Amino acid sequence: MEKYFNTTGVCVPKKHYMVNVDNKLQAIEKLINRDSYFTINKPRQFGKTTTLSLLKKRLTSKYIVINCSFEGIGELPFLNEERFSNSFMSFMVDSLEYTYQDYSKELSKLSNDVIDLSTLSKAITKFVKGCTKEVILFIDEVDKSSNNQLFLSFLGMLRSKYLSREMDEDYTFKSVILAGVHDVKTLKFKLRAGEEQKLNSPWNIAINFKLDMSFNTSEIETMLIEYCLDNNLEMDIKLFADRLYYYTSGYPFLVSRLCQIIDEDILEIKSNWTLDLLEKVLKQLFKESNTLFEDLFKNIENNQELRDYIFDIIFNGEMKTFNINNPLISLGYLYGIFKEANTIIKMSNRVYEQIIYDYFSSKLENTTSNIINYNFRNNFLLLNGGLDMNKVLLKFQQFMKEQYSTKDLKFLEHNGRTLFLAFLKHIINGVGFDFKEVQISEEKRLDIVVTYNNFKYIIELKIWRGESYHKKGIQQLYDYLDIHSVDEGYLLIFNFNADKEYKDEVIKINNKDLFTVYL
Repeated sequence: MEKYFNTTGVCVPKKHYMVNVDNKLQAIEKLINRDSYFTINKPRQFGKTTTLSLLKKRLTSKYIVINCSFEGIGELPFLNEERFSNSFMSFMVDSLEYTYQDYSKELSKLSNDVIDLSTLSKAITKFVKGCTKEVILFIDEVDKSSNNQLFLSFLGMLRSKYLSREMDEDYTFKSVILAGVHDVKTLKFKLRAGEEQKLNSPWNIAINFKLDMSFNTSEIETMLIEYCLDNNLEMDIKLFADRLYYYTSGYPFLVSRLCQIIDEDILEIKSNWTLDLLEKVLKQLFKESNTLFEDLFKNIENNQELRDYIFDIIFNGEMKTFNINNPLISLGYLYGIFKEANTIIKMSNRVYEQIIYDYFSSKLENTTSNIINYNFRNNFLLLNGGLDMNKVLLKFQQFMKEQYSTKDLKFLEHNGRTLFLAFLKHIINGVGFDFKEVQISEEKRLDIVVTYNNFKYIIELKIWRGESYHKKGIQQLYDYLDIHSVDEGYLLIFNFNADKEYKDEVIKINNKDLFTVYL
């Protein structure tokens, strides 16, 4: 069978090109060997199900592994203890059927006596005691139907058995791994009438799972090496892996999806990969709708406070301290939107940052119908295939001057930079793209790197905060241009003072020209 890149369901080594995660599996196995109970809670499509599948294969000769899932379980099993207990027994029996048929039959016999959590506990004791190997339990998609007091009681039963085992008074699972987006310790449970929420989590026996499940560049290289060997291709594997990581921060779905688009959509025949392919694949990725992006926008739309928080960070350059105990920050981290960088909150990866920018810009563009009278692409094209960026900035200045007044200052302070990105998006859409870099500083700068065909333009957006900050910003932009080996840069300054002046100038610093527009 010819291997391919997979972004749906579980990944299988014999069928799919996969990152080698043996080091991660080894780290998890160490936790299991220590009898640890824990939760792998990571965002959607972060490889949780694949990890459990690979773990089962790795551990089958050493342990009896029961790997079940609450995917599609529905509400019926949670109506009462008998339904839940019997359903859970069925899950375990079915899991054992393929790999451990004899054990499956033994467990099936014990299920006849299960009528509630108490008898389920006794059945687990009898089964584990009778096994020649220690038993491991995996439960995937654990948060799908776990907002229920009955599930809380189930966890309490596992906790009780764990504590009794530690005192040599019971037999139970050596290790239990729950996998899902949410940590069960943070879920809000539905309670029956008259019941009170228990303050102590029944899962406080679980250790903190600290393993980084994202792919690092060395791990990404292992997938590219296998692909090249199978297809007799050459590429600068380290460089390509570095660039994949640069855009994705190792988010498993995004790494595989970018490779998948190159292999299946961009290239008509198998051929060597070059970095220019990444620009093409990014354009395609940003235009598509997939389950990961749909889930991301659903989470943003469903929480106005989180949406405003994200907007302040990526558009207004707000510097916010990362504190996982802050519920809003914790939620953004849980959804894979935030990460910590030197104690500061940043977007978790550049792909997310880009599509969130596009999302906010598009929504604002929908409410600003007059913008299309100013940003007609053909007005800014050069004969060499590039853009007249000076003209772009001046036309945006005209748009702001003619369409907004002092009464709009509050709106503009919040949305001014978003308006420019919406303005720019229509011009470059389909040909180029723009990546944003929030600069965490007192100036709250926003640097935009625009690529259009083979041309690169670096634009800095910032709010006027006085002459001293302005001079400091000019030097910072110069340094940034130097890093990118670009001699021309662009500075767009938003001035919200009453006596502001609409003007433009060219600032020369050493060997670089900074075209500056004030509005």
